[in-house]
Parts: sequence; structure tokens; C-alpha cells
Amino acid sequence: MNLSNAESGLSLGFSPHAAPVPRKQIVDDSISFQIDSSFRNPSHPMKSIPLQLLEQQPDDHTDEAVDGETGKEEQRDEREIRILGHSMCLKRRIDGEDSSSSSSSSNPSKRVLIEPGLEMRRATIQAWGNQPLCVADPDIHGIMEKEKQRQFKGIELIASENFVCRAVMEALGSHLTNKYSEGMPGARYYGGNEYIDQIELLCCKRALAAFNLDPDNWGVNVQLYSCTSANFAVYTGLLLPKDRIMGLDSPSGGHLSHGYYTPSGKKVSGASIFFESLPYKVNPQTGYIDYDKLEDKALDFRPKILICGGSSYPREWDYARFRQIADKCGAVLMCDMAQISGLIAAKECVNPFDYCDIVTSTTHKSLRGPRGGIIFYRKGTKPRKRGMLLSQGDNHDQYDFEERINFAVFPSLQGGPHNNHIAALAIALKQVATPEYKAYMQQVKKNAQALASALLRRNCRLVTGGTDNHLLLWDLRTLGLTAKNYDKACEMCHITLNKSAISGDNGAISPGGVRIGTPAMTSRGCLESDFETIADFLLIAAQIVSIVQREHGKLQKDFLKGLQKNKDIVELRNRVEAFASQFAMPGFDI
Repeated sequence: MNLSNAESGLSLGFSPHAAPVPRKQIVDDSISFQIDSSFRNPSHPMKSIPLQLLEQQPDDHTDEAVDGETGKEEQRDEREIRILGHSMCLKRRIDGEDSSSSSSSSNPSKRVLIEPGLEMRRATIQAWGNQPLCVADPDIHGIMEKEKQRQFKGIELIASENFVCRAVMEALGSHLTNKYSEGMPGARYYGGNEYIDQIELLCCKRALAAFNLDPDNWGVNVQLYSCTSANFAVYTGLLLPKDRIMGLDSPSGGHLSHGYYTPSGKKVSGASIFFESLPYKVNPQTGYIDYDKLEDKALDFRPKILICGGSSYPREWDYARFRQIADKCGAVLMCDMAQISGLIAAKECVNPFDYCDIVTSTTHKSLRGPRGGIIFYRKGTKPRKRGMLLSQGDNHDQYDFEERINFAVFPSLQGGPHNNHIAALAIALKQVATPEYKAYMQQVKKNAQALASALLRRNCRLVTGGTDNHLLLWDLRTLGLTAKNYDKACEMCHITLNKSAISGDNGAISPGGVRIGTPAMTSRGCLESDFETIADFLLIAAQIVSIVQREHGKLQKDFLKGLQKNKDIVELRNRVEAFASQFAMPGFDI
């Protein structure tokens, strides 16, 4: 027999005990017991009798078991009572348990799930949530430690790479990554963004200050994931599909996101897939942009956006001439300053903000910030004779870039911004506005010129014969070397640079040069004399490549086999590591 009370959540069942155990009585008038009339003798009427609950005593026979999910011991919540001379067991039903279920009715001593205490829950969270990386994932930690050693022991010459400070790293690895913040400050889709708004607004303020921009005339969006995303957001906000853009050809030093397609017509980037692009080029003899041909092309093609700036152009840009051409063909003038943004902020090169309508950039190259993108756009009244998109109206119309670009970033192209990146960028931009940063960028230029001079003295050919900024292009074709093989040889001796197409070569198949930059090693404290040493390393690597190519051929498969057997490459690697290990590494201890 099994009886239960719905309100109290108690059920009755026969106890297996043979004899009653003396217990202290607990009176509870809310529960009564009555025999069903179908089992009662009519000649012996019976009235309801209040149940007398007995206080639970220690029971040596209490069963213990391990729950299948929690692995925690449980005790049965039972009370023994006496009814009509029978020893019975009172059991409290678990919340949510179906009293009519077969398991409940057939097992009156069903175990009760005990809710874990707060301390146990805290310990559980800490067990998975507060483990250091070396404990949580030794595999990833081990690989990351190897990469740390590679950075420390190597010479970093990739022009688009740099080393960030510890404060930037701390922001990137912070709790800010937990927050979703779709939308602009003050107009978020989600709640709880009070402090995120403060961070983003401060970042925008510092971005304008870093480039000495008047907030009445310039606005900025700091939510972009990369400069490629920034460029595409500008196109999306200002253009319709198949509208025309014009940028520097990639083999001439331009960037894929400016609308590059191969000589065979294959569209490589999203910019060339969704918009019509026509590139302008450098003079193949001088390596400088041919502005006369650029103007002729622009007047014929009539792009709606004319792009200046590139990925590997070592000379200054004539922004005033670009402005004239843009006005003539009625185009928006956009500058992609990703490579030289640090020099511009430090006033160490010509300022595109004096001439351009929109300026985009990465944030991690010469700016020494986190990886991401940024868009600056003009605000207020358009100046007279400024060629603009949809310029049929009065020349004194207001710029409409802010609304269109912000809408293109979100919701058109991106979701929630990376708040940890925005905070890290704000930290980097604060440093950009300091005298120390200006001195750093001046040293970057000095080091680039010292490296260029050292290579030129050793009869190396540089595109344009030198550099005005932080990078240079070394034409390896005069040495009979392939850029792919030279790139791999340098990597094996812990020098990192990147192969680059040179105007006039078949860059799609076999790039003819390498791009070399000075920001990263300058961040580690290298001076002009150190780059003289680096030039020696680069020439030794070139000699090794020449010998291996002569003995094993230029095909990379055969070349790599010969390179692995070369003892000179091992000796060079040891020299490189000894040299690089002398210098400090910003951001982490080693």
C-alpha cells in the first residue's frame, strides 16, 4: 500500500523493518490517514486518525549510492510511522517527480538529489574557468611557446608586422571579449554596454587626436576587423554593385582589396568580384607611379572611387595630384594608408588627410596596435570644386559618409565588434600621440635608409633605387634568384620577409622580388649599425640560394632538398639567432 499527500509532497510505504524503533513523536494535523470504504467493514465504522510523524534517528542501515550524473552520495529522506500496528515509511517526493510513475510506486526508498552548495558550484566553475593555458591545453601552450621562441630568436623583416606592448596584449586577452556590442555607442542592440561605449568613444577620440584631426570635420569608425574589411565597407556604403573603382595594380605595389584581378581576367578579391575595377600602374623602368597615364585612364574609366596607397610602394604619394585627378573625373578620393599610417601620425611623410575624402588603415603595422582596421571619413560641408559621389547637386552639400559607412560596417558586413581589440587599439593610439613614438618612427625611417644603402653598396638592385618610408623592394632577378627560394632559405635561417611581385615580372607564377621592412626590429631596439649586420645576413642567404640553385635547380622541390643538406644555412641560422637574442622583446618576458 502506498499513500501520498499532494500538498506536503509526502508518500507512505511499508518499511522493511521487522520491529518498530522507539522514535520521538511529531504531531502533524495536516496529514490524515483513512481506510478506503471499499476495504472497510460497514459494521465497524472508523474515523480519520491524524498521522504521528516520528523524528528521524541515526540509521546504521542508511544506503549510500552514487548518482549517475553528479557522482555525489545521497541519503534517502525517510520518516518511519506506525499505522494499525504496521511499521511504515514516510518518504518526501522529489520536486517534479511523477507520483504515479512506476519507479516511485515500486521503490519507496528512492534517493533524493541534493542540490550542490554554493562553494561546490564555485569550485566547479573555477576548475574549468580559471585554469592557466598550460594546464587547460598543454598542446596549444607548447606550440605557442615555440612561436614565442621563434619571434625572440629570429629577425623579423616583414614590413606589415610589428611587436605590441604588454598593455595591448593584456587588453586583447581580457574579459572584454565576453561582451556582445552590435551597433554604435549609444545605439547598441544588446544591453549592458555602458562601459564598452566609454571604451569605444575614447578610442575614437584618441584616433582623431593621433592624426591631429578636427572632430567637427572628421569622423572615425574603429570596429573593423581588418583594413580589407574597412576598404570593402567603404565600397559597400558608397557604391552600388558593378560601380567603378580604380587603384594601384598589385604587381606595381597595390593591394588585392583595391580590385585586383589576374592578367587572365580572374577576379581575385571581393572588390573585383562585386565592383568593376581598372588598375593604374608604375613606370616599369623607374618604379614610380606614372601620374600622366593614371589621369588619362581615370578620365576614360570615370571611377566613382579613386584609391591611393598601396602594399609595397617605397616612395611618397602625390596626394595633391590625386586630388586634381579625382576632381576632374568626379570621384571620391580614398587613401589606404595601412603601410604608412605610423609615419603619417608621426608627421614623417606627406599627410593624406589634407587631400582625401576617406582614409582607411590597419591598426597593427607601423601603429604597433592590435590586428584590425579603421576608417576615417569627412564630415560637415563639402568644399568647393571637390569631386564627390553623386555630385550633381550643389558643391556645398553636406558629406553623408558617416551614416553610410557606419551602416555598411554594421549591419551590412559585420556583427558585434571585437571589444578587446578596440580597447587595445585605444592603448596603442595613446602611445602614438607621444614624443617617444615620433622618435621611434624617425628611427624606423633611418633604419630603412641604412638597410637600403647597405644593399645598394653591395650591388643589389632596389625598386626606385631606395625608399622614402619604412620598406624597400629588392629585385632578385638580377642575381638569378627566384623569390620563392630566397624566401624559404631566409625562413630556414630564422629571417622572415616576404616574396613580392615586381612590375614587369610574372608575379602570379614567380614573383621577382622580396619586400623588407624595418618597424619590427626597430621596436626591439635595432639601430642603423644593426641593419648593416642584417644586410650582411641577407647577402649570405642570397649566396647560399645561388649555390643550391646551381647544384640542384630552381624547382622548389629539388631546391629544398639541397637546402636541407647545406651546412652553410645551419651556420647562418646560428649567427642569426645569436644576433637576434641580444635584443629585448616587448610584450613578454623571455
